[in-house]
Amino acid sequence: MITRTERDIALACLDFAREAGAQGARITLNKSIEDLIATLDGEVDKVTRCADRSLSIALFVDGSYGSFSVNKMDPESLRDFIFKAAETVRMLAPDPCRVLPDPERCCKTAREGTEMDIYDPAREAVSPDERREAALAAAVTPRCSGKALEPALSCGHEGMRLVSEEGEYSDSVFDTLVVDSQGLECRHTETSFDYGVEVTVEDPEGNKYSDYWWTSSPRRSDFDASDCGAEAIRRACAQAGSSPAPSGKYNMVISRDMASRLVTPLLNALNGYSIQQGNSFLVGSEGKQLFCPGLGIMDEPWRKGEAGSKLFDGEGVATCEAPIIENGTVKRFFINSYMAGKLGMAPTVEDAIRPRVLPWPAPGLDADTLMRECGDGILVTDFNGGNCNMTTGDFSYGISGQLFRDGKSVRPVSEMLITGNFLELWKHLLAAGSDYRPCATKLVGSLAFSAVDFSG
Repeated sequence: MITRTERDIALACLDFAREAGAQGARITLNKSIEDLIATLDGEVDKVTRCADRSLSIALFVDGSYGSFSVNKMDPESLRDFIFKAAETVRMLAPDPCRVLPDPERCCKTAREGTEMDIYDPAREAVSPDERREAALAAAVTPRCSGKALEPALSCGHEGMRLVSEEGEYSDSVFDTLVVDSQGLECRHTETSFDYGVEVTVEDPEGNKYSDYWWTSSPRRSDFDASDCGAEAIRRACAQAGSSPAPSGKYNMVISRDMASRLVTPLLNALNGYSIQQGNSFLVGSEGKQLFCPGLGIMDEPWRKGEAGSKLFDGEGVATCEAPIIENGTVKRFFINSYMAGKLGMAPTVEDAIRPRVLPWPAPGLDADTLMRECGDGILVTDFNGGNCNMTTGDFSYGISGQLFRDGKSVRPVSEMLITGNFLELWKHLLAAGSDYRPCATKLVGSLAFSAVDFSG
């Protein structure tokens, strides 16, 4: 999608930066196109097309640093813009930690942008009529409207009916080119086909329940949204008659679509910016076993064919497969070139690209299996607000889900809180499933914990 002319303009910007007196420069060109069809109750509600193109320009001038963004692609205008930007940078205080990454660490294998096999040229041939057909075909309203939901959808609750359905189909393409004054040139191109739907159902007493489901694929041939609406309805109906369970300590199983909510704070706490600001409960944790020995998180950015896989980070540094947490021990922080200088630590990559929680204690575990293993407890299927204190690791989240006994759901629960501290929570990990969704950003299967505080 990035044309040869646009590539040449990005490279010309490096020349303009040198002319302006910059000792170093990095140019990032981003382009994206998204076509979206929104439906309401089985009919087309909105059609949009979004196209975006921008240049991010990082300049290193006389020991100072500045970052700028522009969407003009006219060479003469860009030259003038960069000269003025360089003058602005000279007015800033010097910062010796602001440097380009060592060229030896930078990516040399992403020349075409399609190396990860997540660009589908079939996206360019999708017609407006085909998008409309895909959006309408995924809608469930035509077969559910005006009548009671069939038992397979209503989760055994009689008289449930569909009140409303809001769906969105989209297909998009993203293209990124990064070049710098040290000879770096790398590119990443990715397509995405997506569908998400939110439904509201009503029981015979007039109580309403809502839920959401989605799917995504980088390839059109693998994209299938046919069950999204039905799954959203099942999830909404499963809430019927919910109420809080008695407060106390329970075994907790987190469903695969919610489990990343408990993993994200760990990854955020390992980010160099959080550590440098003292806003991390994992400061000084590298090499320490702080969690259950069964906890393992790998960064696997080279998973070909899976959305989000990437050969380089925002600085152009080459990614690699590496343990983040291994046997409960912290192995890696995410330190870019700037934070490396600030913290006196070895640089890695800016962030986890494709983190995966490793199955434990055995492969093949899913939420149903974990409930059977736990016997009694609460299955969490949704989070309803809450917060985490990144400095201490303390958290409080509203949840809803299912109370289970002898490994089987007994009734839905809602309006409950889970509270605790992430350092303690992960010491009580009982098992990690392998039922993660490949379309998710973080590959996290269902999780099970013991002795979690619930209050209703």
